Amino acid sequence: MSRLTDLSLLAACAFGVASFAWSAERPSSATGTPLAGIGRPAMPAEIRAWNIDVRPDFKGLPKGSGTVAHGQDVWEGKCASCHGTFGESNEVFTPIVGGTTKEDIKTGHVAALVNNSFPQRTMMMKVSSVATLWDYIHRAMPWNAPKSLTTDEVYAVVGYILNLADVVPNDYSLSDKNIAEVQARLPNRNGMTRDHGLWDVRGKADVKSVACMKDCPVTDKIASSLPDSARGSNGNPADQMRLIGETRGFNIPSSDKPAAASTAGASSTPPKPDGLALVTSNGCVACHGVNNKIVGPAFAAIGVKYKARSDAESYLMGKIKAGGAGVWGAIPMPPQAQVKDADLKAIARWILTTDK
Repeated sequence: MSRLTDLSLLAACAFGVASFAWSAERPSSATGTPLAGIGRPAMPAEIRAWNIDVRPDFKGLPKGSGTVAHGQDVWEGKCASCHGTFGESNEVFTPIVGGTTKEDIKTGHVAALVNNSFPQRTMMMKVSSVATLWDYIHRAMPWNAPKSLTTDEVYAVVGYILNLADVVPNDYSLSDKNIAEVQARLPNRNGMTRDHGLWDVRGKADVKSVACMKDCPVTDKIASSLPDSARGSNGNPADQMRLIGETRGFNIPSSDKPAAASTAGASSTPPKPDGLALVTSNGCVACHGVNNKIVGPAFAAIGVKYKARSDAESYLMGKIKAGGAGVWGAIPMPPQAQVKDADLKAIARWILTTDK
């Protein structure tokens, strides 16, 4: 046998031993069969990054506390522009507070949900778990800067909302230690029902579909759609699709941006975000259309109103950053303090040219 053959066999044996050692450390969790080194156990930090929900039994709730008084300060600075000082505003969103009574707090059932004695359904009328309220505010609020509140600020804001609904007193401090006690006073805590589309009459989750799951006949293509009046409310969908693979977003003719094009042969340097991309990524198009009024005025109308000012660019930058109300009607615009100055400048310049 040649020396080359000996070395080849030795290398093959070494590789086999290494492969066995590698795969032996990673058995399949289902069968115990080695997976030949495919995958690895999730690191504790990776699990923590995904495990962010707060369950109705309050598992996952972080330690912390916040007073009603602190919550009022946070609310007035970051929440009232959309929800009103006392959670009563119906201009941007439906009211947060209203429609619940002291009797509802005793019974855990909101009477107004049945007798329709209140003009509309507020958040406090519907929510059945304080954990849901805490989790939603923690992840999604304020609308223009989600996840910017500290843990203690979230406790404080939730405490303030509960105080507005007479669930907790003025001097209350909500915390992870007493939140279960508050749950026992929530007006709609006993108001959940399984008598709706996700459940059958026997009380079991309706998760077993009898629809065809194999070799099914192809019928009409299923696709989502929007009514014409809403198609441009959040910018041009064709511009919001990733440029890899098929572009599925439909193009809106009224947009001043063309549909996404192929990246074949394009430069590897990504282009700088333009005005439309910036107002889309910062959530501005939820309230402003390019050429149509939604909650706030159209960008084109703003450009026409201010383009003659010598300080138009800096003026718009300041208005976007500080927010305000009264110029275009009573509905307020929340401050957008999280937007970088360079992006504010690009947005202002774009607004001033949207009518061209």
